[in-house]
This record gives sequence, C-alpha cells and structure tokens, in this order.
Amino acid sequence: MGGSAGAVEGMAQIVAGLPADLPAAVFVVVHFPPYSTSVLPRILSRAGALPAVHPSDGDAIEPGTIYVAPPDHHLLLEEGRIRLTRGPRENGHRPAVDTLFRSAARAYGRRVAAVVITGNLDDGTAGLGSVRVRGGAAVVQDPDDALHPGMPRTALTVVGADHVVPLDRIAATLVELATTPLPDMEAHVPERLDVEADIAEMDFEALQEDERPGTPAGYSCPECHGSLFEIREEDVVRFRCRVGHAYGVESLLAHQGDAVESALWTAMMTLKERAALSRRMAERLRARGGDVSADRFEDQANEADVRAGVILEVLRNLGLAAGQEAERALETRAPRDAGQLQQAGD
Repeated sequence: MGGSAGAVEGMAQIVAGLPADLPAAVFVVVHFPPYSTSVLPRILSRAGALPAVHPSDGDAIEPGTIYVAPPDHHLLLEEGRIRLTRGPRENGHRPAVDTLFRSAARAYGRRVAAVVITGNLDDGTAGLGSVRVRGGAAVVQDPDDALHPGMPRTALTVVGADHVVPLDRIAATLVELATTPLPDMEAHVPERLDVEADIAEMDFEALQEDERPGTPAGYSCPECHGSLFEIREEDVVRFRCRVGHAYGVESLLAHQGDAVESALWTAMMTLKERAALSRRMAERLRARGGDVSADRFEDQANEADVRAGVILEVLRNLGLAAGQEAERALETRAPRDAGQLQQAGD
C-alpha cells in the first residue's frame, strides 16, 4: 500500500479492518522526510489486530505482519525476504511507492494486490502498471473519497484499476483478494521491470550498465542534472537518468518548478549583492571626488535593483500560477476507464 499526504490516517483506517488471521503480509510506504522519525508502525499496531514494524534488511516475510518502510530507505521485496536500500530516489522520494510495487510485481506476480490511496502527484502509478502487467490486482481509493486525490486520480487516469473503492471498503477488498484462490498461471517478467528493480536494489551491474531503458528525452535530471531517458509503457510515460533517479510526468514538472524557483532566488540574491557592491564603490569614489565614475556605479546599482524587483514579482506569482495550472489539469482529466468509478457503489 502506498500514499502520501493524508495517508497516515488512511492507512490506520485500512489496517483497522484487517483480521488477525489475514493470510498475507502487508507492506506500507508513506512519504516521510529523510531525517524524520516515523512512528507509523506504532500507530498501525494500535489501530488494528496486526503487528506493524520497521523491518531490517534481509528479514523473512511473515504473513499477518505489516512492514512499514523506514524513512530514507526503499522497501523492496524478493522471494521470501525484505530488502531495504538507499537506492536512487523515484519521484523525489525514498521510500517510493513505485519501487515497492515494482519489486513486489517481479517477485510475486499475480499474488500481489497493490493499493494507492490519498496523496499528491503521481508516485505509485508506474508501479501499479507493473503489478497489472504481471497479473496482480490494482486497488485504488476513489478520488472523490480521498483527502488529496492526486495519486489515486493519476493512477486511474494512466493505468486504470481492478477495484475503485472508498477508503472504508479497501480492507474488505483486500481480505477478499487474499482469501480467493488464484489460477495456476503467471505472466512473463518484462526485461525493463527486471532492470529497474535491480537499480532500486543498487545492483552494481545494473547501475554500471551503459545502456538505459528508454530513449534520450532531451531533459536533465532535477537531482543530479544528468540526461533523462524517456520510458513509454502503453499510456505510462516516465523518465529515468543514468544513475537511476526516476520521475513520472507530474513529479518531473513539480521538481523542475522547484529548480526554477531556486534559480530565481539565486539570481535575485546575486542582483542584490551587485547593487550593494556598486553603491559601496560609488560612495568611495564620491569621497575621493570621482563623481562621474560614482554616477556610473549608482546607475549599475539602480539597474540591478530594477531587475531584482522583476524577479521578485515573478516569485510572488509563481505559486499562484502553479495552483491555477494544477486546477486546469484536474478539470481536463478523466479516468482511463470511466466506468470503473461506478465500482465504488457496486
């Protein structure tokens, strides 16, 4: 299960409905700042009948246990065991929902049920697509029921879902999936999924490989400034750089916006320093009778102040423009399978 903004309360509500004899293990990723202390295992243990823990790297997977990704570590699955790594961030996050879903899809195929709940942007969408490709079940919180509908809405729009339900019905859906026998069949593991799962596990050969999935995108990675490669999987478009940082379209746009804001603040600081230095030079020149040169430095200072004022006005309007753009994007979006939204009332 994965979520972001508002997901702590959402996860607690879900696990409250899971029985003590659930014949499955539960894995949870919620975005936390890298240097924070997570008390989510304590919250989830109190909320329901299943114990919740931060696992250690290499722990065996036990049914009836909730495993919560610790801050600044990807939570990954291999056959029968858990891996924790500090691999490249995906969508600006570590832990990331995509890395959990992708590794689970590779290791367990049709035995996986992946859940996306409340949160912003698009982490979880690509991983949910990998789960569906491998025959697993995709469960998405009804966006109209989500405190922050960005993550569930993007997942529905881009890859669709097998179950679209409100938060208070997710636990029942998971119990049904966990207790329903599956036919003995398995979908092929795409080579791309293997490569990307290995990158998250910090596999040396995968990280050193010259070839990268996808084609050169012509954009740079907001984190390391390396070249990004565009990866297309049906309706899913993603970007990954040579060292492994990965972004969905919405996450890439958001981080590019952060980079633009940072550059604008740097430019304004440089202009203000230029103005201050020019005025200091003008004062020294006037003290020595060099009025003509002093006037030139005063003009330079005033010009720098004007340019800094323009940048400040851009910074003031940056947040408003981003909010308006997000509203327009939400208004123009429709779920990939619009009829799926009706499942919430079935």
